[in-house]
Amino acid sequence: MTVETNLAERVNAALAEVRPAIARDGGDVWLVRVEGATALVQMVGACGGCAMSTTTLRGLIETTVMARCPEITAVEQA
Repeated sequence: MTVETNLAERVNAALAEVRPAIARDGGDVWLVRVEGATALVQMVGACGGCAMSTTTLRGLIETTVMARCPEITAVEQA
């Protein structure tokens, strides 16, 4: 297993932690890929076009991913 695969698995585990909260609002979030220290995600469902998606991305998703994966310094929408 490569370092990148291990990091992607850890990012996915962090996303799994926030998924129930996002699902309550009819959305989901998927990891597209990790590029360097940035996790690129796609918000889908109700979150895909929601005006609050940036708040969710920064306040919930990015905070959780960065806490669980210190190598990640940013989470951006792909």
